[in-house]
Amino acid sequence: MIDRRMLLAGLVLAGCASAEPELYRMVAVPGAARSGAPGLIELRRVGVPAYLDRSQIIRAVADSRLVTLGARWGEPFSDMLTRVLAEDLMLRLPGTTVFTETGALRGEAGLILETEIQRFEAGPGPAVTLLAQLALRPPGGATRAARVLRFETPLAEPGLPALVQTMSATLGQLADAVAALAAGR
Repeated sequence: MIDRRMLLAGLVLAGCASAEPELYRMVAVPGAARSGAPGLIELRRVGVPAYLDRSQIIRAVADSRLVTLGARWGEPFSDMLTRVLAEDLMLRLPGTTVFTETGALRGEAGLILETEIQRFEAGPGPAVTLLAQLALRPPGGATRAARVLRFETPLAEPGLPALVQTMSATLGQLADAVAALAAGR
């Protein structure tokens, strides 16, 4: 009798286990190549507001209301943004290495990039909005360029895969603008 109870308890516990959440990540996207940037750029950790720096993927459903979408990012959001932006920049700046301040690589950067994300989510309409501030400066020098940039990219279709793909493309637009500034254009 005890073995039946233990078996029944095991089955009940197994039935209560939740399924693994869907995990997503943003990926680098190609962009126009630019020349004229320094050979080494240090990307400081991308700053994000606390409402975005979470594991859950969110969407705005009203101007001030957010919902979680039942899936998670595969890594901390700010780490992912920093990593993907660095890769996006290297795709756009051939011959330039972009390293992050939190990474293992170090070197004498010719340019430092600081980025602060103010907003980066889908909704409430069928588009992804990215609002960011950025500054470029030589090490120990005065700011060479500072900008507030806003991008809105329409969602091609509904669903999480399309949302994440659109967010990747929108981050790529930010990389396009940064690459142009870094190359002096």
